[in-house]
Amino acid sequence: MFGLIGHLTSLAHAQSVAKDLGYDEYAGQGLEFWCMAPPQIVDEITVTSITGQVIQGKYVESCFLPEMLAAKQFKAATRKIINAMVYAQKQGIDITALGGFSSIIFETFNLSQIRQVRNIHLEIEKFTTGNTHTAYILCRQVEQSCLKFGIDLAKATVAVCGATGDIGSAVCRWLDTRTDVKELVLVARNQERLYQLQSELGRGKVMAIEDALPIADVVVWVASMAKGMEIDISSLKRPCILIDGGYPKNMATSIQVPDVYVINGGIVEHSIDIEWKIMNIVSMSAPARQLFACFAESMLLEFEGWHTNFSWGRNQITIENMDKIGAVSIKHGFRPLIA
Repeated sequence: MFGLIGHLTSLAHAQSVAKDLGYDEYAGQGLEFWCMAPPQIVDEITVTSITGQVIQGKYVESCFLPEMLAAKQFKAATRKIINAMVYAQKQGIDITALGGFSSIIFETFNLSQIRQVRNIHLEIEKFTTGNTHTAYILCRQVEQSCLKFGIDLAKATVAVCGATGDIGSAVCRWLDTRTDVKELVLVARNQERLYQLQSELGRGKVMAIEDALPIADVVVWVASMAKGMEIDISSLKRPCILIDGGYPKNMATSIQVPDVYVINGGIVEHSIDIEWKIMNIVSMSAPARQLFACFAESMLLEFEGWHTNFSWGRNQITIENMDKIGAVSIKHGFRPLIA
């Protein structure tokens, strides 16, 4: 059995969803209540591969909210993720994906050091961040969207915003080795790590975001957990492709200008309807088919019987593992979403 650990995008969103799901006691509560609320299984899932194989899963709502970070409730945020992981393990789930901020919090606060939670030994190998599949899907979205919108990668400049993160660095490695992209532009807040990545790749221009956007034919946005980097729409090159790999995704609604093509990054579409309710609450245009690539990773690992933390740690994603997860993604009927 596979598991998904997720969370809602805001307090208002959580209150609305709680009411829709019948958790009336949660619906009218403020942030303090949500800081104390325990994890819950709110969905049972059935997924069918194009091979005919059928698997079962559970969605665990962690009750984490992004406002906890804004309010500097870091202990509450980390406790939410750890408790959700313990809860998933106690349910007998073999492999669980950490979705949204769950994996970011886990890595940022180095929660891998926590192995004992009350009387439970946390089996880290039963969890995956899903970042390898997400990075693979983002790269395929770059390739396929360029074909769709007539941008020649061999003549293009691709800016990766959030380049030093786990996903961003993997995207850079893939684009460097698997495509003939003309120019890579590396954007992130940590200059030391940027220059380390540049040295590893042996290429790439380190630039500030305000300098990168006007020259980028493709922008891959995977910056996370910060408000320091924002897009000045007026500075974008026309035409350009903007792949929104962040969470929550709002660029498609906030950026609606001619010749700027916004793609919901890190999203896959399955070939067969998935039996679940949870994607209805995150505004997918086809909730029976579309889902986050990180969630799909746990499904792929369950299909293949690979009950291991396939994606783990910072900057550990390899091209070989991207190829491996990409092959089984295709095998079981998942494809990158190109809207």
